[in-house]
Amino acid sequence: MTTQATSGTALPFAERLDRLAEVAVRVGLNLREGQELVLTAPLDTLPLVRAITTQAYKAGASLVTTILTDDAATLARFAHAPDSAFDTAAGWLYAGMADAYRTGAARLAVSGDDPSLLAGQDPEKVARANRARSTAYRPALELIANFATNWSIVSAATPAWARTVFPDLPEEQAVARLWDAIFSASRVDGLDPLADWAAHNAQLHARMGKLNAHRFAALRFQGPGTDLTVGLADDHEWCGGASTSRNGILCNANIPTEEVFTTPHRLRVDGHVTSTKPLSYQGTLIDGIRVRFEEGRIVESQARTGADVLARVLDTDEGARRLGEVALVPAGSAISASGLLFYNTLYDENAASHIALGQAYSKCFRGGGEGFSEEDLSARGANRSLIHIDWMIGSAEVDVDGLTPEGRPVPVMRKGEWV
Repeated sequence: MTTQATSGTALPFAERLDRLAEVAVRVGLNLREGQELVLTAPLDTLPLVRAITTQAYKAGASLVTTILTDDAATLARFAHAPDSAFDTAAGWLYAGMADAYRTGAARLAVSGDDPSLLAGQDPEKVARANRARSTAYRPALELIANFATNWSIVSAATPAWARTVFPDLPEEQAVARLWDAIFSASRVDGLDPLADWAAHNAQLHARMGKLNAHRFAALRFQGPGTDLTVGLADDHEWCGGASTSRNGILCNANIPTEEVFTTPHRLRVDGHVTSTKPLSYQGTLIDGIRVRFEEGRIVESQARTGADVLARVLDTDEGARRLGEVALVPAGSAISASGLLFYNTLYDENAASHIALGQAYSKCFRGGGEGFSEEDLSARGANRSLIHIDWMIGSAEVDVDGLTPEGRPVPVMRKGEWV
């Protein structure tokens, strides 16, 4: 499996995989000498996991601890576990992860899950299992959402995921095509991937700076099935690209990334919105989402597929029906230009503007939210929840205006592209 590099020389698959691992460690995490790394990944992503582990130790990691998940084991639970088991989660594991982050460990997730793994399972059991996991994971999630340590997410092609993206291809070809798309989107095929990432981050920072200069009070999204006004949190700050975590390390939370994002005000979202891409959530595909907000809260919801799971997600807690993030992505981004629907939030959210239900990022405030208590964040409008779920609402048919504090509209995007 080879491809053409920018230089015109063919890069073998093993070299591209190693480059992706280096980008994950050097750009995504910016891992420091002596730092521990907690790595989570599906079992089918082992080749990338091993390459990342090698790059982490080359960067000076003191210890890499890997936690693997297995689709077959997950399905065995739904097939054979007693009913009471679906209210159980490994709290001890997530408490240990939270303790690792508090004491300075970096966190890297490798994604590559089967988007439809749980499609045939009882939606109530899926919802209960997700709620139990979210509750147990809460201490670790808050540390990640607050950028207490350097963290990142990167993806690897797996057979199940590849079959979903390329259903008409033989499995081997599908996996190869998906790897090509991942390598391209992650900017590893050029002459100098690290330099390419530095240039890309500079572009995202420039866009972020322009939005911060406007100090918009709200954003308005208008398009087919969508007329949504998203009020922005008081003292909000736009973020994007590389940013400094609270342990002082500059990192890229997503590999790839095309977004600039900020924190909405949890009480100031009104109107209706229609998803523009399916949402793959915990093994269930939720498509055709339509919701209506009143005073920040979803009061009506429906979906063509996965509606039962969506309804249960929205009932996770009070904050699950409110927004924790709004992000702008041009419709012509590199991932969108690929023409692929990835059925993977990390990729599809970087092909379209999106919103996220649930937990807000505390760093999206002036000064990075440094020193803000939960009460301070809440007073400025930040949402709190057990979940943080992104879903896509942007496309080449959606316009975005920024609204000044006086309510005057300022064009930000037209037909999905920056003005």
